[in-house]
Amino acid sequence: MALEDICGFMDTPVHRKWFPASQFEDAATSFHMTDYHNFGLGSLKRSERNSGIPLQFSIPTLQFFAPYSQGPSTPFSPTKHSATVRRPFPLSHGTTTLGFIFQGGVIAAADTRASAGGLVACPAVHKITPIHSHLVVTSSGSGADCMLWERILAREIRLYQLRHRRCLSIQGTAKLLSFMLHPFKGTELCVALTLCGWDKEANTTDCTKSGPKVIYVCSDGARLQGDIFSVGSGSPYAYGVLDGGLSRSLSKEEAIALAREAVFRATHRDAYSGNNVDLFHITAQGWSQRKREDLKDEYYRDIERRAKIVKERKRVTALDAEG
Repeated sequence: MALEDICGFMDTPVHRKWFPASQFEDAATSFHMTDYHNFGLGSLKRSERNSGIPLQFSIPTLQFFAPYSQGPSTPFSPTKHSATVRRPFPLSHGTTTLGFIFQGGVIAAADTRASAGGLVACPAVHKITPIHSHLVVTSSGSGADCMLWERILAREIRLYQLRHRRCLSIQGTAKLLSFMLHPFKGTELCVALTLCGWDKEANTTDCTKSGPKVIYVCSDGARLQGDIFSVGSGSPYAYGVLDGGLSRSLSKEEAIALAREAVFRATHRDAYSGNNVDLFHITAQGWSQRKREDLKDEYYRDIERRAKIVKERKRVTALDAEG
């Protein structure tokens, strides 16, 4: 499918394409995206904001999602054969993910517990996904939705790299993802992704500077850029640790220790987060993954730290009493 699109072959009835968007980087560049698993799609249009240059990609259609499903039905369309099934109980989503910038690059960290309401669905999932050599994505929300959109994003970024012989900028990637998610605003799609990466080269066209980037994109199309983001049910606890210890001047070891402690504190207070902590460090040379650590080790390290503090206070009190 990817080779067919790159080589410019004519579309087949199974391989349909649809609606456009404004351009992400410059007016001379057009995206020609492919479909995903051949879902039922409509016809291709052109946008007035991009001088008639079509932006082509596909988005999986939902059963109750109708604004862009006016085209003819295909054998892959789920609308005729799908039935709404009620869940036996509500499934609450919970997690703790974070990403921040410091002088040594970008740190991305997350727990590994997948929860379904009061159930632990899996204790060892991967909530940080590498997209390319200089970009990773932390995911929060519905596990299936996040995995699907991470795969779509990785595929489109790879196709862009093959066509243009360069990686799409982090800002361009966030804008592309935001545009693909926006049509699902108001549906039950639950995706919150934080893009943590490093732009190797500046782009004068869209005013993109080289260096670290952290951008948050959620399923209603919202897109926010900043120096620190924490997403999930454990994020308030993680923010409490990060706000107290984060600074640009942190060393690599200090930044790793801060991220690990933030996830640990969140999992200690949030029942939907826990088990292990995954941690990635992104620099101009690319991303590197730290070995997964069990949060029980951090718990025992915390007890040891507290014992040392108590011992030191007792020693100081004893010296003051003698003096």
